[in-house]
Amino acid sequence: QVLLVESGGGAVEAGGSLRLSCAASGLRFDQYNLGWFRQVPGKEREAVSCVGWEGITTYYADSVKGRFTISRNNAENTLYLQMNSLKPEDSAMYYCAAGATNFCPGPDETYFGYWGLGTQVTVSP
Repeated sequence: QVLLVESGGGAVEAGGSLRLSCAASGLRFDQYNLGWFRQVPGKEREAVSCVGWEGITTYYADSVKGRFTISRNNAENTLYLQMNSLKPEDSAMYYCAAGATNFCPGPDETYFGYWGLGTQVTVSP
């Protein structure tokens, strides 16, 4: 059974930083692509970032480029998202996702078959 558990969300002021973590189990971690998505109530889920199995190939949404950094630790089965210079529009539920293809597929969430329950990020002005 694949399990993805996000942590690290919270409430911060604009300009602040948060580091999200996603602990994975039940899968061969280094053979999966991993991603972060976010969703605001009433809006479609948005791809934030993804990373290939090697931790080198990455994708970032234009809205987070230069502010967010995705990384993975294959030895610890953990995915990270370092979020700096946070803006109120970054407020959302953030979800970790894993897909059985080992490359980063960009924003196409159809490549991701496993999802966590999410962690809330709230950025105040």
